[in-house]
Amino acid sequence: MSIVSLQNLSMFYGAEEIFSGVSADIHHGARIALVGPNGAGKTTLVNLILGFDEPTEGRIFRAKDLRLGHLPQQVKVQGEHTLYEEALRAFAHIKQLERDMADLAEQMADGVTDDAVMATYSKLQEAYEAAGGYEYMAQLRIVLAGLGFTEEDYDTPLPQLSGGQRTRALLARLLLEAPDLLILDEPTNHLDIEAVEWLENYLKSFSGAVLAVSHDRYFIDNFASTVWELEFGMLEVYRGNYSHYARQREERRERLLKEYEQQQEFLAKEEAYIRKNMGGRLTAQAKGRLKRLQTMAKRGKIISGPPRNRRKMHLRLKANARSGDEVLKTRGLVVGYDEPLLQVPDFTLYRGETAALIGPNGVGKSTFLKTIIGQLPPLAGEARLGAQVKIGY
Repeated sequence: MSIVSLQNLSMFYGAEEIFSGVSADIHHGARIALVGPNGAGKTTLVNLILGFDEPTEGRIFRAKDLRLGHLPQQVKVQGEHTLYEEALRAFAHIKQLERDMADLAEQMADGVTDDAVMATYSKLQEAYEAAGGYEYMAQLRIVLAGLGFTEEDYDTPLPQLSGGQRTRALLARLLLEAPDLLILDEPTNHLDIEAVEWLENYLKSFSGAVLAVSHDRYFIDNFASTVWELEFGMLEVYRGNYSHYARQREERRERLLKEYEQQQEFLAKEEAYIRKNMGGRLTAQAKGRLKRLQTMAKRGKIISGPPRNRRKMHLRLKANARSGDEVLKTRGLVVGYDEPLLQVPDFTLYRGETAALIGPNGVGKSTFLKTIIGQLPPLAGEARLGAQVKIGY
């Protein structure tokens, strides 16, 4: 069952076409990744689905009483409420039931025990249990912990959180609200590896549909069952995760290229026949073939060109001078500020090697980098750069 249906959408800003002929459906429980290069119109399409804008052409149908949730890339903070209060907003209906039950309990404690009060209290209890009233606090803690928050963070006002933390706070509330359609714009940008893995697992059992705009192919591989590719003003729908999409996309490109080449060969033969025989004894046949080509063109059956390739970035990183064999060496290195944050095992990085520094937020990755480039002094030990080594940071 479709909860959102996009029907032949086109979007123009002035004379500039962003996309056209976009048609797709979002079904209940769908897991969709929206991919495409920057500037292809992904944010524009999301804004249309959310109702923030109207298409130039086409229609969007949304299910009645559809509940939407949206995580933008940039989160604006309103109010001085805390992280805990932000997450608790997801359960406003449960908190209202608690207040109503408390009012009736107070009345009954004062001796009001008529049947109407007792019946109302019983209905409220049933509604409270059905809404998850006995589990929501545990769920709140699970989600906040999964997104990297500790209980010490609960009382922190949102304006005092970093931009990434505020984004994670909104994501936590949206997950707890469990809307019918959750739209996430680059949800992994502010998550460390552990939080990304937690989010991937959480979304597997999420009750609603999810549409995620993402450039993270590994997240898409683990999350998506459908990929929407928006590129060159067109939307193509692929079934499967990123790996399936990449394979199908290449197969589709090869198929379209073959169809184009075959049609070009056919057109060349037809045009040669027409030129050779027009005005001769086979003029009737030549005119017939010309009319057939004109009909094909009128009906849009002539392929305008070969499939376009996505531009790829090619980097060639070449040092101006050759460094020594040993680029970086640490011995007994301890990094931190007033207190040790990270004890670094001894290692040597050699010229030409590539290393990845990974770990949860807050364990000292940036502090380590600042120490080895000399922005921070080590608390103990040393980080020594090799001869002729120049740093880009």
